[in-house]
Amino acid sequence: MTEQNFSSMRAAMVDSQLRTSDVDDQRVIAVMAKVPREDFVPADRRAMTYVDRPIPLDAGRALNPPLVTGRLLKAAQIVAGDKVLLIGAATGYAAALLAELGAQVTAVEEEGGADIAVPGVTVVRGALAAGASAGAPYDVLFIDGAVEEVPAALVQQLGQDARVVTGVVDRSVTRLCSGRVVDGVLGLSSLIDMEMVVLPGFGAPKAFVF
Repeated sequence: MTEQNFSSMRAAMVDSQLRTSDVDDQRVIAVMAKVPREDFVPADRRAMTYVDRPIPLDAGRALNPPLVTGRLLKAAQIVAGDKVLLIGAATGYAAALLAELGAQVTAVEEEGGADIAVPGVTVVRGALAAGASAGAPYDVLFIDGAVEEVPAALVQQLGQDARVVTGVVDRSVTRLCSGRVVDGVLGLSSLIDMEMVVLPGFGAPKAFVF
């Protein structure tokens, strides 16, 4: 598939997936029209690059659909200079977009995941739920997938009034949520139900049953 094909598919993705689904932040539109998503997709799956569904990766992981990424970026309200803690970096696509928006990105991905080579992005390998405390405090927590709950360990790495965007798993339904941290407490609001990748290692504690 030629570069021209990918460029045309990227433009179609912006027009048919993003603009028609409430991704109306022009800065987000611009970076998603610019950054070549195909560079972050395994070679044998590049034909799926701009399809609006998850792209399977190795070790049971997957890359979120473009619309999910766009909605998360819009909700995050990134401004240049923001320190962003990205959880679930996968292949580095979201990290590249955040960096293009001017953020200082610390991207966390599990050991053994795909290689991530994005200029200006600090990659930390380890448990996703542990975050990267060495770089704290962060202005934004960007969880690129759905979790049953946001661990206290991640909230503790955020500064006052930090923004949080994430997916939340609620009785098998995934929904996009955003919120802020005030006095160390995270408040989240649901934005929209969306199909998105569920990240491993974020199970909520099970209630005791008599």
